[in-house]
Amino acid sequence: VAAQNCRKRKLNAILNLEEDVCNLQSQKESLKKEHSQCSRSISRMKQKLNNLYHDIFSRLRDDQGRPVNPCQYVIHCSSNGSVFIIPKRLVKSEQKDNEKEQKQK
Repeated sequence: VAAQNCRKRKLNAILNLEEDVCNLQSQKESLKKEHSQCSRSISRMKQKLNNLYHDIFSRLRDDQGRPVNPCQYVIHCSSNGSVFIIPKRLVKSEQKDNEKEQKQK
């Protein structure tokens, strides 16, 4: 009787583990689909942002009415919603300063 009970417990444990494996496999498939959807959504947003970036720069003009070169400037959005056009060289030097501060911490 003890051996029979032991076999029964072992069989129940195996069945529970098989059920867990099935549940985890279905969860994995669901997460794969969600990941794929998120990746596609991110790609679409990146493309829209890139299009918007090019559209903005195509309309911008400097003081003499010449188009602003997107290779020399970047668009910066502040936390209060203000938008600025900043020379890239300033952004790079600011990033270096931030990296130095983080290394010191």
